[in-house]
Amino acid sequence: MTGGPPEVVTIGETMAALRATGPIRLGAPMRLSVAGAEANVAIGLARLGHRVGWVGRVGDDEFGALVLRTLRAERVDISHARTDPDGRPTGLMAREDRIGDLVQVSYHRHGSAGSALRAEDVLPALTPGLRLLHLTGITPALSATAADAVAAAARHARALGATVCLDVNHRARLWNADRARSVLLPLARSADVLVASADELHLVCDDPSLPERDAVAALLARGRREVVITRGGDGATVTTAAGRVSVPARRVPVVDVVGAGDAFVAGYLSGRLDGLGVEARLDRAVTTGAFAVATHGDWEGLPSRADLALLDRPAGTTLR
Repeated sequence: MTGGPPEVVTIGETMAALRATGPIRLGAPMRLSVAGAEANVAIGLARLGHRVGWVGRVGDDEFGALVLRTLRAERVDISHARTDPDGRPTGLMAREDRIGDLVQVSYHRHGSAGSALRAEDVLPALTPGLRLLHLTGITPALSATAADAVAAAARHARALGATVCLDVNHRARLWNADRARSVLLPLARSADVLVASADELHLVCDDPSLPERDAVAALLARGRREVVITRGGDGATVTTAAGRVSVPARRVPVVDVVGAGDAFVAGYLSGRLDGLGVEARLDRAVTTGAFAVATHGDWEGLPSRADLALLDRPAGTTLR
């Protein structure tokens, strides 16, 4: 990353990721990489030419070194990343391909360095000139201190005049819906841009019984500027005070859907940073999402700015 301090900061846990080509219990071959929703978004934005920083904790171990090396290589600012001072390890994610296109993911992050994140780790990274803070509902689920850190970051970013984006990204294995709602509902009130799937809206809406359109209207009435509903293979919808815009997903051969939501968010936020209108932002978002699902890995296939036009080429095109 060059050109000054980050215009975007993401906060969360980045883990070592082991990707098996079959059942782990049968000794399937594995490939080592890194993964984490906030880091995926950071890499996506960096590849699209934005100045972006990631804040989190890693262990003083080889997995932690891999995380930092990977983010640095992807031009993500890690000047505010911390190595855990108390010997906690870097978290680990294991992913295995099962039957057909079914993927199973397990996490080994209890007591991890990332779960020990504190407000004092993140606040120094939020400085005047920051344009956007990106958060997810994953990090607050890791521990009480991580939840406090995310809430403090949102408050501080708003005080600086930065836009706050919250991707609900509910992980049922980390916490149940009631506990998630108790934390995410107040956090959502600090967000300018709210990203969720339709079945996550009840976690961030004051009245969880409202149908989708009414829930979105209520969120806008409570001060959210943009409510983005992701619909997987059916595209996405954005609702603002000016109205509702929907776009279909880009049609590509699906190789790996893990990380597609993070790619979508990176594309959407990139368009927003570039001052694009809502429809153009959505178009960039579904395009970056298509790159993600058409390639292996959580972030490895994310496009550069020059790559964005490739999906508009006729099928079977050879670039010479």
